[in-house]
Amino acid sequence: MTIAPVIASVEINCPPAKAFTLFTTRMGDWWTRGKTIGKQPHTAIIIEPRPEGRWYERDAEGHETQWGKVLAWDPPTRLLLGWQLNAQFRYDPAILTTVELSFTASHTGGTTVRLEHRDLEQFGTDAARVASLIGDGWPTRLKDFLDFCATHPT
Repeated sequence: MTIAPVIASVEINCPPAKAFTLFTTRMGDWWTRGKTIGKQPHTAIIIEPRPEGRWYERDAEGHETQWGKVLAWDPPTRLLLGWQLNAQFRYDPAILTTVELSFTASHTGGTTVRLEHRDLEQFGTDAARVASLIGDGWPTRLKDFLDFCATHPT
C-alpha cells in the first residue's frame, strides 16, 4: 500500500538563512506547548545540527523524549529529519518516516518553507489514520512557525 505524502508550505517574511535558523534552533519557542509527545509540556525542542544528530524535546524537569534523528543537514536550504514515532505517537527506533523541509528564496524577498512528510506506509494498517492526523497537524505547526517569524523580523 502506498500512502501519499503530507505536503504543506508557508511563505515567511525573512531570507532562507534566517528561516532555517529560526526553524532549527527555536522550534521549542514556536511549537505550541502541550502539543508534543512528552508527558509534560516541553521547555525545548532540540534538533542537533548534524547528520545523525538527535531530534527530541525536553521538559522542565529535564526529561527528554526522542522524536527521531537528523538525516541531512544542509543549511540554509534543506533539512531532512527521520521521524521515529509510531502510530501511537511514541518513539520507536524501528519506525522511520521522513520529514523533508526546503527553504527557498521567494520573489518577494522572503522564503517559501515547504514540508513533505513521506514514507507513511511504514505505519502499516494505521497509515491512513496517521496520515490524516499529521495532514492536519503539519499545516498548523507551520502556521505557528509563520506567526513566530512575524514577531522576529530580520
